[in-house]
Amino acid sequence: MTNNNRIVEAADTALSKVDRKKRVRTAAFYIGALIAGAVLGYIGNATVNSITDVIATVYTRLFSFIAVPVIAVSLMATLSKLTRGGNGGTIFAHTVFYTLLTTITAAAVGALIYIFVSPANVADVTSDAAASVEKYESLSYLDHIVSIVPNNLFQPFVSGNVLSVLLVAAAFGLAIASLKESEGKNALISFISGFQELLFKLIHWLIAILPLGILAFTSQLVSQLEAGVILGGIAQYFGVVISSNLLQMFIILPAILLLRGLNPFKIARGMLPALAVALFSKSSAGTLPVTIASAEDNLNVDKRVSRFVLPICTTINMNGCAAFILITSLFLMQNAGIELGASSFILWIVIATFAAVGNAGVPMGCYFLTISLVSSMGVNVALMGIILPVYAVIDMIETCLNVWSDSCVANIVNKEVKDKLN
Repeated sequence: MTNNNRIVEAADTALSKVDRKKRVRTAAFYIGALIAGAVLGYIGNATVNSITDVIATVYTRLFSFIAVPVIAVSLMATLSKLTRGGNGGTIFAHTVFYTLLTTITAAAVGALIYIFVSPANVADVTSDAAASVEKYESLSYLDHIVSIVPNNLFQPFVSGNVLSVLLVAAAFGLAIASLKESEGKNALISFISGFQELLFKLIHWLIAILPLGILAFTSQLVSQLEAGVILGGIAQYFGVVISSNLLQMFIILPAILLLRGLNPFKIARGMLPALAVALFSKSSAGTLPVTIASAEDNLNVDKRVSRFVLPICTTINMNGCAAFILITSLFLMQNAGIELGASSFILWIVIATFAAVGNAGVPMGCYFLTISLVSSMGVNVALMGIILPVYAVIDMIETCLNVWSDSCVANIVNKEVKDKLN
């Protein structure tokens, strides 16, 4: 071994040790923040709760503020560059394949657990529970689809409609790629790329102080749980939803990673910041900046992959939502006296998969989407008012599963296309 090789090897070893210490220190900060937040939330001091609520709200707003432009700019920048070399189509095809694979699997797992548990009907639906969902019954699923198409350029960004943003960004990116080579085109691409780097600098600043946000989120959650959540007659339904999400999270997705030659423990450790934010923020779109940064910084996912795959996955890869839509729709139909056979379960696996693809990655997005979908089929959705008190917990686990699935898809695609990238 030459002296130069020894020097390079020593430098790599030193950098590896520094990186390992940094990750250990970061994990310690996160764990400390979780413990401190849990203690503060358990104490239940009104002043402390008010402060942590403000901090949690500020963090949620900041991540949402960054997330919408990140989706738009990342897709535009990547499409405008990758399409020219033909790599964009390859990455997109892999992304859609694994998105549909994981989403269909999540819906199928939900159907199997529903059949196995066979939750009992709810005896009564109170007038208050029915009234709590009346205002959403008028929103049909077709209205939801129509709302994705914007009527002006700024509407998607002002309203935070992530599906509309995805549509606009994809159109602009493809349009830029189709332009003839010119100084104007190169200047446009340079501007978008520069703006993208600016956004990621802001993201890294937010991540640097993330433990404070985790402390506030944890305190907020514990104080809410201290108030008590009554499951009552929907305990079995609740168990089916949570069990299907946990099975998908801890068994199915890790198995897919192993089959593709990836270490699920390594990926989970690298994506821990994003999973923590997803759990507490209940918004996969709001978590997107942290998801991209975690994939790039901790797992060395190619930027051309992460900044293309993850924004798309955030809007169409909804494992948790697919399971919730299927299980909740079947539960509502069962309580309405509709007979459920094998064909019903197969049909709803397909419906739930494609409905989840059209869901927005925002808090309670699946809840409102399910009401729109089922009510448009003439099924009474008053029971959703009883589900509402426990949906906060469901939404947390669903969002964490969605982000975990996004992370898995991004890492699989990164491995499969890395040799094909220019």
